Formats: sequence, C-alpha cells, structure tokens
Amino acid sequence: MTEPLLRVDSLGVGFPSKAGVVQAVTDVSFEVHPGEVLAVVGESGSGKSVTALAIMRLHAKSTIITGSIDFDGIDILGLDDDQMRSVRGRDIAMIFQDPMTALNPVFTVGNQIVEAIQAHHKVPDDVAWKRAVELLEMVGVPEPKRRAEQYPHEFSGGMRQRAMIAMAISNEPKLLIADEPTTALDVTVQAQVMEVLREVQRETGSAMILITHDLGLVAGSADRVQVMYASRVMERGSIDEIFYESRNPYTRALLDSIPDLGGVRERLEPIPGNPPSLLNPPPGCGFAPRCSMAVSACSTVVPELVPVTDGHASRCIRVDDLVPVGGAA
Repeated sequence: MTEPLLRVDSLGVGFPSKAGVVQAVTDVSFEVHPGEVLAVVGESGSGKSVTALAIMRLHAKSTIITGSIDFDGIDILGLDDDQMRSVRGRDIAMIFQDPMTALNPVFTVGNQIVEAIQAHHKVPDDVAWKRAVELLEMVGVPEPKRRAEQYPHEFSGGMRQRAMIAMAISNEPKLLIADEPTTALDVTVQAQVMEVLREVQRETGSAMILITHDLGLVAGSADRVQVMYASRVMERGSIDEIFYESRNPYTRALLDSIPDLGGVRERLEPIPGNPPSLLNPPPGCGFAPRCSMAVSACSTVVPELVPVTDGHASRCIRVDDLVPVGGAA
C-alpha cells in the first residue's frame, strides 16, 4: 500500500469554558491514503466535524489541540497562519454542511469561485472566470454561464451544494473533506450530489473524508469506515467489516436503527438514552449507559481500540464475545 496522504495520531481537541474543558475529540488516530474514501460516521456531537476542522486548522485560537496531524509530509499543527493558508484550499479543501452560510450572499457564485482560484494561482480574471464556469458545468449546474452571474440565494439547496463542491475542487486538492454534504437535501438530490463527488474524485484522483451520520449513504461511497462516539473512535474497518462483521455494540446499534427495505426486521431498534456530557464524561466506556451488552467493568474501564484483524479494530472490552452476525445491516 502507498504511504498515507494524511496521518492523524492521538488527536485531542478541547474547548475551554467557564465550567471547564469540553473534550470534543479524545485520542483519535487514523490514516487516509491517496485516492481513498474514508467515511466518518456517528451521532451528532461525536467529534466528526471537530476532527475535520482541526485538520483544516479552523478552530479558535483558544482551542486546546494535542497530538499530531501529518499531511503529505507536512506537520499541519506546526505551520504558522500564512503557511496554513497556502495549504488550505489548495492541498486540502472542505465542503461545509450548510452552503447557505458558507457562501457569501453579497458576491456572485462565479466571483466566489474566481476568488478561490486566484487565492492560490496568479491567473487573469478572464481565465479564472472561464475556469469557474467550467467547474460549475463539471458539477452538474445547468446553464453554468448564466448561473455563475447569480447570487447564492438564487440557487436551490442542491445547486448551492454543487457550487460549494465546485469551489472546493477549484485548485484540485489532494484531500477533500465533505462534512455532511447531503444534509437537508431530498433523497434524489442526495444521490446526485454523491455522484458528483465520486466523479470529481475519479477525475482529480483526490482522497476524501466523508463525514456523515447516514450509514446508508456510506455503503456505496466509501472504502473504509470509522465510527465515532462521545469524542472517541469506537470501530474502524472496511465496508464489509463494519456492515457485516461489526465487533462493537455501538456500531451494531447504529445498524439496527437503519430501515430494512428487505422487510427482515419488523421494527427499528432505537438507541436508548442520550450521548454523555463531554464536559463531565462518565467513568469507563462512554457508551456503557446505553449499551445492552454492558457489564460492571464497562463503567470503570475505558476500553482500548484493539485490533480484530488487519485493518479492523474495535473499542470494547467484550469484543471477543461479539461474534460476527453477518448481514447486520
């Protein structure tokens, strides 16, 4: 296998507050290889987006970040602001989950893409504008010449998301981070946006981190999956290992909450309770209060992320009791 494009090691992200430090990410490690799609899934508040923003170095100055982030041989956390600006948008780009707030309402969509291009390349306005129109056409925006002269509020939700993708890929980044790219879109538009992302990845050869809470979306889009809960990685593995050979109660609970179109399950199984406070997390495993398999030791011991097979790992003290069920999804 090729060397990783991105290597995150023991990442921690904490937000100081009057009540203490909110530890949003705890001891997170993973790798992304060139051309690979890594899906990061989990409930809201599990640390998915916080991890992505740490990679992009977009957190407030007061944020406490520990560990290391190595991107293509560059120590991301060691760069100063000017050096990071040269990497952000050129080598690493991010598609945010709410394009209406990510796009500037007072500039046309075309001008915003032009700005993204000219931030990293000295090209004339007319050349950059032509490229902006080409990018809008590439991501499936109809009448791209006319649309480039319009403002974000004149675009539908799906078109705004496509415009965000066009802006993100304008400099052909090596790594594309898509944070909930299909949130608030109907199912048909979701499929179209995901197909655009796959086509963009094929054409540019970029790696992608796909952040989502939708496991159904992951099945046809990712090479590997990382499941997060309460700031930690709970399980990681290939699509087949996560969907059919899961060795973690939280992953299985997520899978049991997915509608079964085949009609095998009569009813969905919701996960009881709520995620723990990240300001005052409970002792032991964060999922223990909601876990049907929890034993007394789960409330006292924070389990390690242990290897199951090569590339497959799970954070659970009962990992050996979790025999692969096959077809859990």
